[in-house]
Amino acid sequence: MSALGQRTGGRAAGGSAVGGGTRPLFAWPWFALAVTVQLVALYWPRPVDPAPGTGLDKVVHACIFAAVLVTGLRAGLPGWPLAAALAVHAGLSEIVQGQLLGRDADVADVVADLVGLALAAGVRRVTLGGRPDTADRHRQ
Repeated sequence: MSALGQRTGGRAAGGSAVGGGTRPLFAWPWFALAVTVQLVALYWPRPVDPAPGTGLDKVVHACIFAAVLVTGLRAGLPGWPLAAALAVHAGLSEIVQGQLLGRDADVADVVADLVGLALAAGVRRVTLGGRPDTADRHRQ
């Protein structure tokens, strides 16, 4: 343990102990921001596609779901329940868009959302080792 870790009782400066590991306090605001961006992007009354026909919309879908998963994991949320909730949300958001918002429900958007989750979980696993929900415990 570093001298800083010893002085702070095993906690990183500006962090708090959660689940046996250390989590920076700034992880929750990033998670809240990612969720907010996701909700705005998914439930804005009019579809926002800055470059129709280019597939950029699908890239945005993948990125916003990946961002919520990564920031949620960083904030200390359990990985598999979070990923499962986001996968369910991917499908439900398209139903809501088609039924309540008068937008087109698109199965390709759900696929893009799930690809974003898979990529985020894979990158997290490769970079930190172990399962996504335990990866932070491996870092000391």
